[in-house]
Amino acid sequence: MDKRYEKIIEMPHHTSGIHKPMPLYNRAAQFSPFAALTGYESVISDVEEKYIASMNQLNIHSDTEDMNLEIK
Repeated sequence: MDKRYEKIIEMPHHTSGIHKPMPLYNRAAQFSPFAALTGYESVISDVEEKYIASMNQLNIHSDTEDMNLEIK
């Protein structure tokens, strides 16, 4: 064990005398994923469409078209 924590490692866990413990459901919500980059999917989709259009103008087809894959 790291000697820096010897004094506090055996101390009891603090519980508030004023506030009730947060329900597990609310506590878990703090750590749930969120859309950090709003609009990111839309921008990627727009770039993808422009790329495909430019490849079509140059008559260049991607491997995904040859494999009949749909890009979403």
